[in-house]
Amino acid sequence: MRELIGFACDKCKRKNYTSTKNRKTTTEKIALKKFCAACRTHTLHREVKV
Repeated sequence: MRELIGFACDKCKRKNYTSTKNRKTTTEKIALKKFCAACRTHTLHREVKV
């Protein structure tokens, strides 16, 4: 039921984080503000395919 998703930085497009989500209950893409080690700042990370 829960599927693996990845999070990529909006600025440098690197995949930094992974998580799971239930695709039946949460159909829209997730966007979280997280720390990017490449940019060395907190940036918006959007959901991408793993």
